[in-house]
Amino acid sequence: MTKRALITGVAGQDGTYLSRLLLENGYDVYGIVGPVPGDFMDWAQREPRLHALHADMTDSASLRAAVVESRPHEVYNFAAVSSVGQSWTHGELVVDVNAAGVVRMLEALRDLAPDAHFCQASSAEIFGKAVSAPQDENTPVRPVSPYGSSKAYAHFMVQNYRDARGMFACNAILYNHESVMRPPTFVTRKITRAAAAIKLGLQSELRLGNLDAKRDWGFAGDYVRALWLMLNAQAPDDYVVASGNANTVRDLARAAFSHVSLNYEQYVVVDPEFFRPLDPDVLMGDAGKARRELGWEPTITFEELIAMMVEADLAELGASGVGGEPR
Repeated sequence: MTKRALITGVAGQDGTYLSRLLLENGYDVYGIVGPVPGDFMDWAQREPRLHALHADMTDSASLRAAVVESRPHEVYNFAAVSSVGQSWTHGELVVDVNAAGVVRMLEALRDLAPDAHFCQASSAEIFGKAVSAPQDENTPVRPVSPYGSSKAYAHFMVQNYRDARGMFACNAILYNHESVMRPPTFVTRKITRAAAAIKLGLQSELRLGNLDAKRDWGFAGDYVRALWLMLNAQAPDDYVVASGNANTVRDLARAAFSHVSLNYEQYVVVDPEFFRPLDPDVLMGDAGKARRELGWEPTITFEELIAMMVEADLAELGASGVGGEPR
């Protein structure tokens, strides 16, 4: 029997990596796309086992129609207003998509596909001002941003539907995970792209906020594999997915600029405009449970990840010929 998976937010970084993984494993993949589907529609036209569906996390009827059409064995929810910074100015939308949207999907599955296995892309931001580091599945939830609060609500609702409704529903508590597909609104890509642009003479400086903020960064391709393992486990549960190593924004800038033989200190300007109203202290995850129970291991190190992203930015910016000859 061919397995069918339904993925929300399929056109984004995580949805793309997961789609590739599932297609490689023989799935039929149904992806929910929004008004800006990116390259997904072109990909779907070339891949017969990849199907595009139009739905909206704020619209129950469209989600229910997507469930009916896809008849999923597995459902992965990546749809979210995903910028922590932007969540401070779009609070109502963040709640509607990230929190209420998950309940709409859970209700649709309960009514229309009760045997489907569901995985929510939760976030380390639910821990916020964490009481300890590293954090694991038992760390108290203490979000410090509208984004973190919306993810915390969804996280608890997934647990409620698992415990009270008997649904196979899991939370993947994802720490920061990056790739060449990250948009430059995220600090990782902002830094790697700036390092490449400065090396190519297309940019003169990089303005950043808190250089001492610590995060646990890993590779998106590794992290979506953990979600797949969760939904193919014997029983549903929640798992931290993390590298277990914390690096500062300063470390990230140093690694990116060093990769192109530059000193970040000569180009990085600390700008108060980019400081958040509240920022978690140290977000670093303990993925021991995922290692023990799922056999999951990350394959790409922090240094390899940053080098990969800088190389992609060099190739993209150089090939564009902006400000000079193509590389």
